[in-house]
Amino acid sequence: MIKGYCLRNRVVLPPMASELANDDGGVSEKLISHYSARSKCNGLVIVEHSYISPEGKASPRQLGIWSDSLIAGLSSLANVIKGNGAIVVIQLNHAGGRADPRSCKCKPIAPSAVLVPQGYELPNEMDLNDIERVLKAFTKAAERAVKAGFDGVEIHGAHGFLLNQFLSPITNRRLDDFGGSLENRMRFPLTVVEEVRKVTRGKLLLYRLGADDLMHGGFAINDALKVAVKLVDYGVDVIDVSGGLCGSRPQHLQGIQGYFIPLAEKIRKYVEVPVIGVGGIRDPCIANRFVREGKVDLVAIGRAQLSDPEWACKAVNEVGKCIDQS
Repeated sequence: MIKGYCLRNRVVLPPMASELANDDGGVSEKLISHYSARSKCNGLVIVEHSYISPEGKASPRQLGIWSDSLIAGLSSLANVIKGNGAIVVIQLNHAGGRADPRSCKCKPIAPSAVLVPQGYELPNEMDLNDIERVLKAFTKAAERAVKAGFDGVEIHGAHGFLLNQFLSPITNRRLDDFGGSLENRMRFPLTVVEEVRKVTRGKLLLYRLGADDLMHGGFAINDALKVAVKLVDYGVDVIDVSGGLCGSRPQHLQGIQGYFIPLAEKIRKYVEVPVIGVGGIRDPCIANRFVREGKVDLVAIGRAQLSDPEWACKAVNEVGKCIDQS
């Protein structure tokens, strides 16, 4: 049970960009089929990162939540997933300095005029008007998610996108109230959480925290622990732990099942809300062990579910064998 929502198990389908949306970010039949096939046995489904405004678009066929015209399609998607018995939230994102100029048809904006890892070009530094505009875009997107019937939203603060850029000293070199100290660097992400919380009206609020940039001079776990506590203070119901500027799949960690689990385990000791762990997990017995040992509350299985839409159903049926083997 999380805030009155009952998850049938602890398996999470994490947000993974499918590039199956229409050109305007609208829900397509292919996208609905994609999630219909993968939501039959997961406890929680987090729909892939959806751009909150055109200037924050990361790729050509990214799912969008930037316009009221998209609500009907999003509602159809939410209904299919909920009809399969899963709790469903949608991830809200602004790519910031990682926006694709060809897709957003704009000059990317970021906390500072610093080339973001995996970015396309040097972004413009956001002024206070930009910050206010993006804040409103997050809140309007959250309102659309509620109208579309989602059980909540996840705010994307990982993988080198905008809110991660604010937290990282590598990409945030501002000299005003939004840069410098950790307190200042977390100010905008926390403000986004605060405003989104106001419009989600009792729905679930998740935050995907990039807990370590894995880069010299970057945002690291010790600061992430402090941010995690603040996120809960501001109303976050679940913390979804992943990588920072390093992205979701750091090359040197591939082949290790649960490579971000140690970060999630540390954060779980500091907060009183459920924590999701992730990182190349394919074996259901390994996933089950992470939960049984109290390292995390929920496990996100991504690539394995892309490869096999029935992974969660098979895992639920086979988990008894894992317990017997232990």
